[in-house]
Amino acid sequence: MVLRRQLSRAALALFMAMPLGAAPALADYAADSNAIHSGPCTKKVGDRQVTLDISPKPVRHMQELTFKVTMAPAEGLPSSLILDLSMPGMMMGKNQVMLKRQPGGAWEGKGIIVKCRSGRTLWQATILSPELGNPAFTFNVRD
Repeated sequence: MVLRRQLSRAALALFMAMPLGAAPALADYAADSNAIHSGPCTKKVGDRQVTLDISPKPVRHMQELTFKVTMAPAEGLPSSLILDLSMPGMMMGKNQVMLKRQPGGAWEGKGIIVKCRSGRTLWQATILSPELGNPAFTFNVRD
């Protein structure tokens, strides 16, 4: 009994000594743009302009959505890209959309943003591309 108490105290002390900065707190996450509900969002990535557009608008969960990524310049990028949909600060199942290259420096694909049982609505769409450095767009999905 005494040994069990000592082990419990040691485990608690170890847990308390863990660095707090290991994982960002949920409050550290915020939508960088909710403009996605009215139009495309653009970020500068190196020497490229990367634009994400999601339709139909407003962006809602549990419906088929079209994801379109446009880049300028688009040279040197593959014929397909993967768009990873995740919830910042929460482990969700894998949800990725395969984007196929379209004319004019655009990639397009269809997918669904699932509804989180917790009620949270903050999502992140990350373009998985070593050439681009994996740019991410964070936004709130509407009910």
